Amino acid sequence: MALTINAFDNADALTSAFADTLISLLEKGIAERGRASLVVSGGRTPLALFKQLSQSDLAWDKVDITLADERWVDENDDASNTKLVRENLIQNRAAAANFVTLKTDDADANDGIAEAENRLSSFSQPFDALILGMGEDGHTASLFPCSEQVADGLDLASGKICIATQPTTAPHQRISLTLPALLNSRNIFIHLTGEKKKAVLEDAIANATELEKPVTAVVNRADVTLMWAP
Repeated sequence: MALTINAFDNADALTSAFADTLISLLEKGIAERGRASLVVSGGRTPLALFKQLSQSDLAWDKVDITLADERWVDENDDASNTKLVRENLIQNRAAAANFVTLKTDDADANDGIAEAENRLSSFSQPFDALILGMGEDGHTASLFPCSEQVADGLDLASGKICIATQPTTAPHQRISLTLPALLNSRNIFIHLTGEKKKAVLEDAIANATELEKPVTAVVNRADVTLMWAP
């Protein structure tokens, strides 16, 4: 499988080009299948992208959106990816989209897995576009290196769509799409900014096992496009 690197001079150029690419892919999905699906990640990196997408003249009422992972916190908590997406992407024209959170009312993420998977069953799949981030430890979604759950999350034969994770190096229990669920995407992007993150990704691909740097598992098994700016 291949990693294609699309490098831009600055974050503004990256945001503009990435938004255009995603809109084109979603429009194609709507034209060909009647609906399109988009999976996004949280964090600070995609905020400008979310805001630009929210203004786009797209048939948002035909777009399903969900998250690659979610922290098991209240949806009004500042740590919630759901809150971040609702406040930055599901706005303006994009407010018409069907946004489905992975978070349920269950106290433990393990108890919410069945409901989260049921919510995703109505999505157009394979997903038209998946946007992944990456931590400086090489985690992606909430598949954290050397955590107790990472081998389960990377198991292509598990048949699981979601798993509950409890990272030892980050706060909050989480729910995450598994590797096979992430790979069930027509177009996979890793969205990074900064020289340090790019170096981590390159080192992970060259030197790390999938358990050590789970992002490597995605790159090893799919054609992935890195969208990057300094």
